[in-house]
Amino acid sequence: MAIKAVQQIMLGTVTGTDTKARETLKLVKEAGYDGIELNSFMVNPTPFMVRMLTKAAGMPTGKGGNLDWVRLIKEADLKVVSLHKDLGSIEKDIQEAAKEAKKFDTSNVVITGMYRFDYRNKAKVDDLCKKLNESGRQLKEEGITLLYHNHNYEFQKVDEKQTAYDYILANTDSDYVSFELDSYWPTEAGVCALDLMNKLGNRMKLYHINDRGTKLQKPMMTPILKSDSCELGFGNMNLEVLCEKALSVGVESVVLESHKNWIDNSPVKSLQVSAEFLNKHVN
Repeated sequence: MAIKAVQQIMLGTVTGTDTKARETLKLVKEAGYDGIELNSFMVNPTPFMVRMLTKAAGMPTGKGGNLDWVRLIKEADLKVVSLHKDLGSIEKDIQEAAKEAKKFDTSNVVITGMYRFDYRNKAKVDDLCKKLNESGRQLKEEGITLLYHNHNYEFQKVDEKQTAYDYILANTDSDYVSFELDSYWPTEAGVCALDLMNKLGNRMKLYHINDRGTKLQKPMMTPILKSDSCELGFGNMNLEVLCEKALSVGVESVVLESHKNWIDNSPVKSLQVSAEFLNKHVN
Protein backbone atom coordinates (compact mmCIF):
# COMPACT_ATOMS: atom_id res chain seq x y z
CA MET A 1 0.00 0.00 0.00
CA ALA A 2 1.33 3.44 -0.93
CA ILE A 3 2.33 5.69 1.94
CA LYS A 4 0.60 9.06 2.15
CA ALA A 5 3.28 11.66 2.81
CA VAL A 6 3.93 15.41 3.01
CA GLN A 7 6.84 17.24 1.42
CA GLN A 8 8.90 19.03 4.05
CA ILE A 9 9.03 22.25 2.01
CA MET A 10 5.39 22.85 2.98
CA LEU A 11 6.34 22.91 6.65
CA GLY A 12 9.20 25.42 6.68
CA THR A 13 7.20 28.18 8.36
CA VAL A 14 5.77 25.90 11.06
CA THR A 15 8.83 23.86 12.10
CA GLY A 16 11.29 26.56 13.15
CA THR A 17 11.70 25.31 16.71
CA ASP A 18 11.67 21.90 18.32
CA THR A 19 8.30 22.59 19.95
CA LYS A 20 6.71 23.86 16.74
CA ALA A 21 8.11 20.94 14.77
CA ARG A 22 6.74 18.38 17.24
CA GLU A 23 3.31 20.04 17.21
CA THR A 24 3.22 20.24 13.42
CA LEU A 25 4.34 16.65 12.82
CA LYS A 26 1.74 15.47 15.32
CA LEU A 27 -0.96 17.23 13.29
CA VAL A 28 0.43 15.73 10.08
CA LYS A 29 0.10 12.25 11.56
CA GLU A 30 -3.37 12.92 12.95
CA ALA A 31 -4.57 14.09 9.53
CA GLY A 32 -3.83 10.63 8.11
CA TYR A 33 -0.33 10.93 6.72
CA ASP A 34 2.17 8.19 7.51
CA GLY A 35 5.24 9.67 5.86
CA ILE A 36 7.33 12.73 5.17
CA GLU A 37 9.68 13.56 2.33
CA LEU A 38 12.77 15.40 3.53
CA ASN A 39 15.06 17.93 1.90
CA SER A 40 18.76 17.79 2.69
CA PHE A 41 18.86 21.59 2.70
CA MET A 42 16.19 21.67 5.44
CA VAL A 43 17.54 18.98 7.77
CA ASN A 44 20.90 20.73 7.70
CA PRO A 45 21.67 24.44 8.11
CA THR A 46 20.19 26.00 4.96
CA PRO A 47 22.58 27.90 2.66
CA PHE A 48 21.72 31.58 2.19
CA MET A 49 21.09 31.25 -1.56
CA VAL A 50 18.69 28.35 -1.07
CA ARG A 51 16.79 30.34 1.56
CA MET A 52 16.45 33.26 -0.86
CA LEU A 53 15.39 31.12 -3.84
CA THR A 54 12.77 29.15 -1.92
CA LYS A 55 11.41 32.29 -0.27
CA ALA A 56 11.08 33.97 -3.66
CA ALA A 57 9.15 30.92 -4.88
CA GLY A 58 6.73 31.28 -1.97
CA MET A 59 8.06 28.25 -0.09
CA PRO A 60 10.44 29.49 2.63
CA THR A 61 12.60 26.81 4.20
CA GLY A 62 12.29 28.20 7.71
CA LYS A 63 14.83 27.83 10.49
CA GLY A 64 14.64 24.12 11.29
CA GLY A 65 18.00 23.10 9.88
CA ASN A 66 19.56 22.64 13.31
CA LEU A 67 16.80 20.44 14.73
CA ASP A 68 17.13 16.72 15.46
CA TRP A 69 14.94 15.49 12.63
CA VAL A 70 15.72 11.82 13.23
CA ARG A 71 14.24 12.09 16.72
CA LEU A 72 11.33 14.31 15.68
CA ILE A 73 10.24 11.96 12.91
CA LYS A 74 10.55 8.91 15.14
CA GLU A 75 8.48 10.57 17.87
CA ALA A 76 5.79 11.45 15.31
CA ASP A 77 5.74 7.84 14.03
CA LEU A 78 6.33 8.95 10.44
CA LYS A 79 8.25 7.14 7.70
CA VAL A 80 10.78 9.04 5.58
CA VAL A 81 9.85 8.14 2.00
CA SER A 82 12.79 9.89 0.37
CA LEU A 83 15.49 12.51 0.73
CA HIS A 84 15.86 15.34 -1.79
CA LYS A 85 19.43 16.33 -2.65
CA ASP A 86 21.13 18.24 -5.44
CA LEU A 87 23.11 16.38 -8.07
CA GLY A 88 26.33 18.28 -7.38
CA SER A 89 26.55 17.18 -3.76
CA ILE A 90 25.72 13.58 -4.73
CA GLU A 91 28.47 13.51 -7.35
CA LYS A 92 30.92 15.07 -4.91
CA ASP A 93 30.47 12.33 -2.31
CA ILE A 94 28.31 9.32 -3.16
CA GLN A 95 29.02 7.62 0.16
CA GLU A 96 27.98 10.69 2.13
CA ALA A 97 24.73 10.96 0.15
CA ALA A 98 23.95 7.31 0.84
CA LYS A 99 24.90 7.73 4.49
CA GLU A 100 22.53 10.65 4.92
CA ALA A 101 19.66 8.72 3.34
CA LYS A 102 20.31 5.71 5.57
CA LYS A 103 20.44 8.02 8.59
CA PHE A 104 16.76 8.68 7.95
CA ASP A 105 16.05 5.03 7.09
CA THR A 106 15.11 5.68 3.47
CA SER A 107 16.45 4.00 0.35
CA ASN A 108 15.35 6.80 -2.02
CA VAL A 109 17.36 9.88 -2.98
CA VAL A 110 15.65 12.36 -5.28
CA ILE A 111 17.21 14.99 -7.53
CA THR A 112 14.85 17.94 -7.94
CA GLY A 113 15.95 19.23 -11.33
CA MET A 114 18.85 21.48 -12.21
CA TYR A 115 19.19 25.18 -11.44
CA ARG A 116 20.50 27.65 -14.02
CA PHE A 117 20.39 24.84 -16.56
CA ASP A 118 19.31 25.09 -20.21
CA TYR A 119 16.89 22.24 -20.84
CA ARG A 120 16.60 23.35 -24.48
CA ASN A 121 20.22 22.38 -25.10
CA LYS A 122 20.25 18.76 -26.23
CA ALA A 123 23.98 18.29 -25.61
CA LYS A 124 23.64 19.53 -22.03
CA VAL A 125 20.60 17.33 -21.41
CA ASP A 126 22.52 14.37 -22.82
CA ASP A 127 25.38 15.10 -20.42
CA LEU A 128 22.86 15.30 -17.58
CA CYS A 129 21.59 11.84 -18.50
CA LYS A 130 25.12 10.45 -18.29
CA LYS A 131 25.59 12.02 -14.88
CA LEU A 132 22.27 10.62 -13.65
CA ASN A 133 23.19 7.15 -14.89
CA GLU A 134 26.57 7.21 -13.20
CA SER A 135 25.28 8.60 -9.91
CA GLY A 136 22.43 6.11 -9.98
CA ARG A 137 24.84 3.26 -10.61
CA GLN A 138 27.05 4.23 -7.71
CA LEU A 139 24.12 4.80 -5.35
CA LYS A 140 22.70 1.41 -6.27
CA GLU A 141 25.95 -0.16 -5.03
CA GLU A 142 25.19 1.54 -1.69
CA GLY A 143 21.63 0.18 -1.63
CA ILE A 144 20.03 3.49 -2.63
CA THR A 145 17.68 4.27 -5.54
CA LEU A 146 18.15 7.54 -7.43
CA LEU A 147 15.01 9.32 -8.65
CA TYR A 148 14.52 12.38 -10.81
CA HIS A 149 11.83 14.93 -9.90
CA ASN A 150 10.48 17.29 -12.55
CA HIS A 151 9.25 20.84 -12.56
CA ASN A 152 7.92 22.57 -15.68
CA TYR A 153 11.16 23.52 -17.40
CA GLU A 154 11.88 19.93 -18.46
CA PHE A 155 8.98 20.25 -20.88
CA GLN A 156 10.87 22.59 -23.16
CA LYS A 157 11.79 20.91 -26.43
CA VAL A 158 15.32 19.77 -27.23
CA ASP A 159 14.33 19.22 -30.85
CA GLU A 160 11.19 19.14 -32.99
CA LYS A 161 10.11 15.74 -31.74
CA GLN A 162 10.79 15.58 -28.01
CA THR A 163 10.95 17.50 -24.78
CA ALA A 164 13.88 17.38 -22.39
CA TYR A 165 11.79 15.12 -20.14
CA ASP A 166 11.19 12.69 -23.00
CA TYR A 167 14.92 12.68 -23.69
CA ILE A 168 15.82 12.06 -20.03
CA LEU A 169 13.35 9.18 -19.85
CA ALA A 170 14.71 7.61 -23.05
CA ASN A 171 18.40 8.08 -22.24
CA THR A 172 18.63 7.08 -18.61
CA ASP A 173 19.08 3.47 -17.55
CA SER A 174 16.04 2.00 -15.82
CA ASP A 175 18.38 -0.03 -13.62
CA TYR A 176 19.90 3.15 -12.21
CA VAL A 177 17.38 6.00 -12.56
CA SER A 178 13.76 6.06 -11.45
CA PHE A 179 11.31 8.96 -11.32
CA GLU A 180 9.19 10.99 -8.95
CA LEU A 181 6.54 12.51 -11.19
CA ASP A 182 5.04 15.81 -10.09
CA SER A 183 1.82 16.02 -12.13
CA TYR A 184 1.20 19.70 -11.33
CA TRP A 185 4.10 20.98 -13.42
CA PRO A 186 3.43 19.23 -16.74
CA THR A 187 -0.21 20.27 -16.40
CA GLU A 188 0.96 23.86 -15.93
CA ALA A 189 3.15 23.45 -19.03
CA GLY A 190 0.27 22.12 -21.16
CA VAL A 191 1.41 18.48 -21.08
CA CYS A 192 -0.90 15.57 -20.21
CA ALA A 193 0.22 14.12 -16.87
CA LEU A 194 -1.62 10.84 -17.52
CA ASP A 195 0.31 10.35 -20.76
CA LEU A 196 3.53 10.84 -18.82
CA MET A 197 2.48 8.25 -16.25
CA ASN A 198 1.80 5.80 -19.06
CA LYS A 199 5.28 6.45 -20.49
CA LEU A 200 6.96 6.09 -17.10
CA GLY A 201 5.20 2.89 -16.09
CA ASN A 202 6.88 1.28 -13.11
CA ARG A 203 9.85 3.65 -13.35
CA MET A 204 7.62 6.06 -11.39
CA LYS A 205 8.47 5.08 -7.82
CA LEU A 206 7.01 8.17 -6.11
CA TYR A 207 4.16 10.49 -7.05
CA HIS A 208 4.03 14.20 -6.14
CA ILE A 209 0.43 15.35 -6.00
CA ASN A 210 -1.03 18.85 -6.05
CA ASP A 211 -4.10 20.48 -7.59
CA ARG A 212 -4.41 23.50 -9.85
CA GLY A 213 -7.21 26.02 -10.01
CA THR A 214 -8.23 29.40 -8.63
CA LYS A 215 -9.55 30.59 -5.28
CA LEU A 216 -10.76 33.98 -6.45
CA GLN A 217 -14.22 34.68 -5.06
CA LYS A 218 -15.08 37.99 -6.70
CA PRO A 219 -15.88 39.23 -10.22
CA MET A 220 -12.85 40.15 -12.29
CA MET A 221 -12.30 43.02 -14.72
CA THR A 222 -11.36 40.50 -17.45
CA PRO A 223 -12.44 36.91 -18.22
CA ILE A 224 -8.88 35.66 -17.61
CA LEU A 225 -8.19 34.24 -14.16
CA LYS A 226 -4.83 33.30 -12.72
CA SER A 227 -4.64 29.67 -11.65
CA ASP A 228 -2.37 28.41 -8.90
CA SER A 229 -1.81 25.59 -6.46
CA CYS A 230 -4.80 24.63 -4.33
CA GLU A 231 -5.98 21.88 -2.02
CA LEU A 232 -6.62 18.46 -3.51
CA GLY A 233 -10.06 18.17 -5.08
CA PHE A 234 -10.60 21.92 -5.21
CA GLY A 235 -8.93 22.49 -8.57
CA ASN A 236 -9.43 21.21 -12.10
CA MET A 237 -6.92 18.38 -12.36
CA ASN A 238 -8.28 14.85 -12.77
CA LEU A 239 -6.54 13.64 -9.63
CA GLU A 240 -8.77 10.61 -9.11
CA VAL A 241 -7.58 9.13 -12.42
CA LEU A 242 -3.97 10.12 -11.78
CA CYS A 243 -4.00 8.52 -8.34
CA GLU A 244 -5.53 5.36 -9.74
CA LYS A 245 -2.82 5.15 -12.38
CA ALA A 246 -0.03 5.85 -9.90
CA LEU A 247 -1.26 3.13 -7.57
CA SER A 248 -1.63 0.68 -10.47
CA VAL A 249 2.11 0.88 -11.22
CA GLY A 250 2.98 0.36 -7.57
CA VAL A 251 4.27 3.74 -6.41
CA GLU A 252 5.77 3.56 -2.95
CA SER A 253 4.30 6.86 -1.82
CA VAL A 254 1.93 9.64 -2.85
CA VAL A 255 3.50 12.86 -1.61
CA LEU A 256 1.56 16.09 -1.13
CA GLU A 257 3.35 19.27 -2.10
CA SER A 258 1.23 22.37 -2.52
CA HIS A 259 2.94 25.63 -3.31
CA LYS A 260 1.77 28.54 -1.12
CA ASN A 261 -1.82 29.76 -1.75
CA TRP A 262 -2.90 27.84 1.37
CA ILE A 263 -6.20 28.19 3.25
CA ASP A 264 -5.80 31.11 5.68
CA ASN A 265 -2.12 31.12 4.66
CA SER A 266 -1.73 27.99 6.79
CA PRO A 267 0.14 24.97 5.39
CA VAL A 268 -1.27 22.84 8.23
CA LYS A 269 -4.90 23.69 7.42
CA SER A 270 -4.12 23.08 3.77
CA LEU A 271 -2.61 19.63 4.29
CA GLN A 272 -5.51 18.70 6.58
CA VAL A 273 -8.03 19.55 3.84
CA SER A 274 -5.98 17.71 1.19
CA ALA A 275 -5.80 14.70 3.51
CA GLU A 276 -9.54 14.21 3.05
CA PHE A 277 -8.93 13.52 -0.65
CA LEU A 278 -5.90 11.30 -0.03
CA ASN A 279 -7.59 9.28 2.70
CA LYS A 280 -10.38 8.52 0.23
CA HIS A 281 -8.32 7.77 -2.88
CA VAL A 282 -5.02 6.38 -1.56
CA ASN A 283 -5.57 3.28 0.52
